[in-house]
Amino acid sequence: MELKNSKTFDHLARAFAGECMARTRYEFAEYGARKAGYDNIAAIIDEIAYQEFNHARMFYTALQSASDGPLPNIDICAGYPFSQRWDLTENLSASAEDEKAEGCEIYPEYARVAEEEGFKDIAGLFRNVAAVELRHERIFRRLLGDLKSGRLYEREEPVTWRCSACGYETESREAFEQCPLCQAKRGSIDLYPRL
Repeated sequence: MELKNSKTFDHLARAFAGECMARTRYEFAEYGARKAGYDNIAAIIDEIAYQEFNHARMFYTALQSASDGPLPNIDICAGYPFSQRWDLTENLSASAEDEKAEGCEIYPEYARVAEEEGFKDIAGLFRNVAAVELRHERIFRRLLGDLKSGRLYEREEPVTWRCSACGYETESREAFEQCPLCQAKRGSIDLYPRL
């Protein structure tokens, strides 16, 4: 079976479009986090947005392998979420749900179809991206839970807290209010432990 005549081709196009939209939605969420004074959360969301860009790039590359020349326009009929608002907690919750759908339902199904159609490499791509999307879901849920509980800068066990402005690190159960080295304040820089 030729890729351009397969369901897998359609799934790649949908996945490409979905990842492009996810990246933009996460940039909205990043913007909202910065406006709310959470540059630390914004940095985490920005990293996820960049990963979504790379997922889109990989799906686009797979699409391009279907032809030696330029591909014609591809009509994509699919539902995509428009659930983001200008509220950080709503955005984190919606983002977690979107990532869960991709990781648990959409990409595993696309992988199954690709496998059936004989596109083992593309099936592997869908499975690997699904695993990353589930990691993104966990990150969004943890950020949301920590933000709602007021424990954004506290942990049960000591963790390494790093000031992204100057690189100072310390290990403790609670982040410093102000960086002892450069005096940057909590919330205005990345004091959140890596997830």
